[in-house]
Amino acid sequence: MSPPPPFNPEDIPREARDGFVASIIGALAMCSRLLLSEDKQTWGWVARRVGAASITAVLANYALTDYITSSSLRTAAVGGLAYAAPEILDAALRAIKARVNREADRIAGNPKPSKPNGKAKRKRK
Repeated sequence: MSPPPPFNPEDIPREARDGFVASIIGALAMCSRLLLSEDKQTWGWVARRVGAASITAVLANYALTDYITSSSLRTAAVGGLAYAAPEILDAALRAIKARVNREADRIAGNPKPSKPNGKAKRKRK
């Protein structure tokens, strides 16, 4: 008589398994994007991008579970969102920073609001 297996994959909750699969899909989508790029990047930059894509894929998978019932279509959507994760996250961070700057200017009573991207307006010649 053999002992029971020490690890049964069916004991893992379905949500955790789906999140793990989505993170792998996100990491692979970003890896494919980086492999197609001709730019030279540091390992830390690559690790941050792959991590951001993985996290984005997990959150997108959880958000899309109730809206897309087809698992293959949801997988494709998660992969596409992970592939576009840097642009999505950069845009979200810019919007948050602009909102915080506007609120800080309003509270401080500054009559002239600061630029949302922190850059001065260029003078025309």
